[in-house]
Amino acid sequence: MGARVVITIVLRVRTLRTACSSLSGAASARRLLMPARETEAIILKTFPLGEADRLVSFLGRSSGRVRGVAAGARLLKNRYGSTLEVLSHVQMWYVEKETRELVRIQQAELLESFHKAQSNYGLSTGLAVISQISELILPEHEVSESMFRLILLATREVERTGDWALPLSYFVFWTVRLGGWLPRFDRCVACDTPFGSKASYCDAHAPGLFCEKCRRPGMKPLHLEARSLAERFAGERLDRIEYAMSMHSSVKELREAALAWIENHVERRLTTRELLETT
Repeated sequence: MGARVVITIVLRVRTLRTACSSLSGAASARRLLMPARETEAIILKTFPLGEADRLVSFLGRSSGRVRGVAAGARLLKNRYGSTLEVLSHVQMWYVEKETRELVRIQQAELLESFHKAQSNYGLSTGLAVISQISELILPEHEVSESMFRLILLATREVERTGDWALPLSYFVFWTVRLGGWLPRFDRCVACDTPFGSKASYCDAHAPGLFCEKCRRPGMKPLHLEARSLAERFAGERLDRIEYAMSMHSSVKELREAALAWIENHVERRLTTRELLETT
């Protein structure tokens, strides 16, 4: 009887071990077979993570804004190369788990390089503003085809023209318009008086444009030429607008107004905006 009991116990232990091993193997197989998601993407920002990794924020064309870990990306020899530079246009593969906030980036292939703009300090300041604004206003995992195309168009023009003035103004104007924060350009938000050919005024702490009578101290002007440029931006593609020196004041006025409206919406100062003044 004693021998039979011992044999029965041994057999049961072996059966239990086999079952556990099978379950463990199945779980491992599921982890290994977990399919990677693929998307066309724009790198928005990267941060150091630990000694060897990078935390990457990217806007996927089919996934929206996502944050993930690129393992080993800070090592001298890594598989990512220059694909994780700010605003690089890439093809991205990553694995996403429901229980984890960050995805695991497996691979990134460069589709379009903006090396000239990324390596030039003056041009990179314009890219930094585009990057910060996109990072702040885009919700996570919300697909935005219009913003994806806008970021790519503005970055391409900075690279092509070697100047961020017009592309950045176009970008911030359309960001405000797509966000639904663009005020009326023809009349005062306070008293409804038409501007006509007179200057309007904007405030960093209040949305909308104000007339001469309703303006408050510290407000900056937005002249008729700048408002006309806004109408042109609304109806023409950036790469079809030829930048002339005569547009300099209007481009700057419109850019500053749009940046003020963005800061008013996100309720914080854009740190990269200060870099523009040094270039």
